[in-house]
Parts: sequence; structure tokens; C-alpha cells
Amino acid sequence: MTATTDVPDLAELERRAAERAAARAGGTDRLGGHIVCDGLVRIFKTDGIEVVALQGLDLVVDRGELLAIVGASGSGKSTLLNILSGLDVPTAGIARVAGVDLLAMSAKSRLRYRRHTVGFVWQQTARNLLPYLTARENVELPLRLARQRVDGRAGELLEMVGVGYCADRRPAEMSGGEQQRCAVAVAVANNPEVLFADEPTGELDEATAADVFGALRTINAELGVTIVVVTHDPQVATQVRRTVAIRDGRTASEVRRSARIADDGSHELHTEEYALLDRAGRMQLPASFVNTLELRERVKLNLEPDHIEIRPGSDGK
Repeated sequence: MTATTDVPDLAELERRAAERAAARAGGTDRLGGHIVCDGLVRIFKTDGIEVVALQGLDLVVDRGELLAIVGASGSGKSTLLNILSGLDVPTAGIARVAGVDLLAMSAKSRLRYRRHTVGFVWQQTARNLLPYLTARENVELPLRLARQRVDGRAGELLEMVGVGYCADRRPAEMSGGEQQRCAVAVAVANNPEVLFADEPTGELDEATAADVFGALRTINAELGVTIVVVTHDPQVATQVRRTVAIRDGRTASEVRRSARIADDGSHELHTEEYALLDRAGRMQLPASFVNTLELRERVKLNLEPDHIEIRPGSDGK
């Protein structure tokens, strides 16, 4: 008598692969975010030399979250944004946005992803708006390319970001802040699930930058779009509930902010900073802590009942 073995179909194989991926990432909950990066690696080769831009980066962003990513030049934040935007492909790891596996996309699906799933606002206004079109025409263009009904959506979006009065102006007739707010309207014209903004206020003064970030907050609140802002501007970073810092190609720390009611009934902003642990238990101490205590090479660790003590080494360095 010959035993028969059921051959798994494609759906079953995909389910098993998802379970294995979840197990590698520490469980299904870890992969439940709207944006998920797990063990993300990106290696570039230049003149025979390998440069590691991302070294096992982990990041989870919830649906509807407004998040800032900060980091020094060369930290890997721009590489991360290019991967999440579908403009680059990671060398290894897991990268998923709105349920889309960024490592498994074909060229055709990658184009569809950039057109419909995500939106972009770049620092350079020339990348956001066509100079020979009015603000309204710029917002309508993505709709027309997708063969969607235009109706009054362009006007509604321009009003939402506070530049409805610029509807019939070309970019050259607008200020830098007005151009960037129009760019936000263009980026969400196709109802993307996620909006990526790369230094959207980098070329603006403080007051104008506040207007642009106000437009991003409005879009986040009114449309429920998940927004990730990459910036080096500390003022921008303080306007979100969560700021993630990247250092040496890894997520190093994050700051969480929440409003609390003080004893006198007034509202106050409460801020807490966390170091991030990877699956191996590694973490990076904030650079300010390292510099203040002049930590070098090694530190002493003491396990207490409810915390861990970290002290300079015996030689004081």
C-alpha cells in the first residue's frame, strides 16, 4: 500500500513562508505594522569597494502614524527612504509597505506601487511640480495619468493644505513654502496609503517650514495617510509624537512625546527617549551620553532588580 502525500498549493506555500518570515522577525506582531523593516541590509559596490549603508535596520510604523526619521549625513536615512519609496532594492532583509513585499516586486508592480501606494514630497521643488502647469493642473495630473475622475479634488486638496488661492498660479509665481504645500497636495492626489517626505522644509525659513509641516499634519489627520518625514531639522522632529534616530545604518534610538495634564490642570508635553534593541540584544547608546561620560572601548554593566547600570571602565575612559 502506497502512502499519498498532499502537495501544498501556492497559497499554502505563501502562508508557510510568511510564518517563517514572522518567526525570523520575532513573531507575527512584529510584522503587523503598516511599514515594516526587519534586518534590512543595503550594500553598495563602488570601484570594487563595498560600502554598507544599512546594517540590519529594524523599523515598524503603525498605520496612520506621523513619524520623523533623523540622522547625520551618511547615517543611512536617505538609503532607507529610497528603498521604502521603491526607488532602490535592499540587499537582504524584510521590507514591507502597506502589505507590499518590496523585495518581490517586478518592474511593472514597482511602477504601480510608486503610482498608487505611496506618494512623495522631495526637498527640491523642481522634483515635485511641473513648472509649466498651474497648481491645480499639477494636482490633477496624477489623476489623469491614472484615468481617474478629476472633479473638484484638486481644489479640495489645495484648500486642505492652505494654498487654495494658488490654484491658478504656476510654481514661479509661488513662494517656496507655497510650492511645498502644493507638492503635498500633488503627493496625495491618488489617495496613497503612505506619504514619504525627504527634507520637505530643508530650504525654508522657520515660519514657512511650520506652514509646510502643518500641511502634513492636516493630511495625516484628515486623510489618515501614514507619513514618514526624513529630516535633519530638530524643530521638525519635535512636532511629531515619535522620532527615530538612525546611526551607522541602524535604528539607534527613538523619542516619544505625549501630552499630559499637570496637577494645575494645564497641558504639558512629556518626552521620553529610548535606546532600541535588536533581536541579538544589541543597542547603541545616544551619542550625547557617550560624549558626556567620555565612554571609550568598554563599559561596566551591573544588573539591578529593575534596571541596568552602565558605568565607565575602570580606567575612566
